[in-house]
Amino acid sequence: MKSICSIVLVLSTAGTLAFTPARTPAQTPAPLATAAEHQQWGRLSNLIDDDVAVDQAQPDGMTALHWAARWNHPIAISRLVAAGQPVDAATDYGVTPLAIACRYGNLNAATALLDLGADATQQTSGDETMLMHAARVGNASLVRALIDHGALVNAKQRDDQTALMWAAEAGHADVVGVLIDNGADFRHALRSGFTAFYFAVRQGHADAAAKLLDAGVDVNDRMNPQSRSERSPRKGTTALLLAVESGHFELALQLVDRGADPNDQRSGFAPLHALSWVRRPSRGDNAAGDPPPQGSGTVGSLQFARELVARGADVNLQLTQGNYRKAKLTEKGATPMLFAAFTSDLPYAQTLKELGADIQLANVDGTTPILAAAGVGIFVADEYPGTEDQTLAMIDQIVEWGGRINDTDQHGETVVHGAAYRSFPRVVDRLVELGAKPEHWYRDNSLGSTPRQLAQGKRPGSFKPNKATVAAIDRALKAAGIEPEEWERPKKTSQY
Repeated sequence: MKSICSIVLVLSTAGTLAFTPARTPAQTPAPLATAAEHQQWGRLSNLIDDDVAVDQAQPDGMTALHWAARWNHPIAISRLVAAGQPVDAATDYGVTPLAIACRYGNLNAATALLDLGADATQQTSGDETMLMHAARVGNASLVRALIDHGALVNAKQRDDQTALMWAAEAGHADVVGVLIDNGADFRHALRSGFTAFYFAVRQGHADAAAKLLDAGVDVNDRMNPQSRSERSPRKGTTALLLAVESGHFELALQLVDRGADPNDQRSGFAPLHALSWVRRPSRGDNAAGDPPPQGSGTVGSLQFARELVARGADVNLQLTQGNYRKAKLTEKGATPMLFAAFTSDLPYAQTLKELGADIQLANVDGTTPILAAAGVGIFVADEYPGTEDQTLAMIDQIVEWGGRINDTDQHGETVVHGAAYRSFPRVVDRLVELGAKPEHWYRDNSLGSTPRQLAQGKRPGSFKPNKATVAAIDRALKAAGIEPEEWERPKKTSQY
């Protein structure tokens, strides 16, 4: 999804020269424009009095009027226009004095230009309006002045964004209020599903979000993206879930207090589930793991979980949707505890347990938290959160809580299958110490693989054999008097 444009009116933006003739570097520099650039207002006045041509421009098309707008000098603007400078003169790149004044939030300069006839409806490259730039910089008085001079409140730029969206994304609640009072369409949505409200929520701007709620936005409305990309939200995402995934926990609680459903899972996930990957994002190409969102406010993630449960969130809520590919953890039926175990997030799991989480509640595959902690559901070992030490700590804690070390899911997978998926040899050793019996776990899963064969590479995806894990499994088998198999068993058909 494309985010709100962050356009800077620099003099390298593509455009067309509207009022100044072509120039060459060999021509004499423009003394009037140079005086204004250096804020030499006395010299500027003398040059005007000497009838120096006011439309002279620097090589890029900047005139004295552009510089007067940049430095917010209404007196110079008035003198230049009175002397014949066109009020909407454009540089070689299509930038007008009003565009510069709006980009910098220069109210005095913009008001002078508007009163002298500048076009409030003009657009810069990308169809961005003066109102958008004023909204983004956050000058409510300038926004009012533009509207009073005919600016179109609901005009859209090239990506279909509006001034209200720019103001909401930047967090300018007063500008949001002015725009709404003047008829801004707060329900307008992009193909990505984002409205002004969702932009405010994603950025953590509580005051702007509150303005939009006060105007009539439904706090339980959900996003309906018409296009999909890596950055697009899931269909059904609510403002509450968006706030949680962005790390804005204080704002998320405010949304609940305004009526947001803490158990809403129309996106496929509820907030307590999402908290697991917010706290422990996938590793991707980063061995240390991707950083969690920076977020905002004074409420931490664990405090948020407690506050959300106090406001009605079901700590044992099981998801009603989900994938059915055995190459990853099946989501249907999963609880927040199952996700916390899967990400080896012991502090979160302990918080959930304190709040009443059931340590044995499984998903539709029969995957219990101890199986998920061991690694059942892992696809590519080094792309999931959780170090080997963190996994060991999580397993020890679940066993202490009464988790069953010899659980088996509906696909015939055990905790040692999980450790093989994770390629964690010390986890294999610890599981055996905790009572995982080889005669129980040395078996085919629905893929036709034993834990040893999984560690050797008989598994979905591109995987290199992990010799240390194979050796750990062999030690356990030999200690139990079982001769390790050196061949693959017949393959079973399975779809991924």
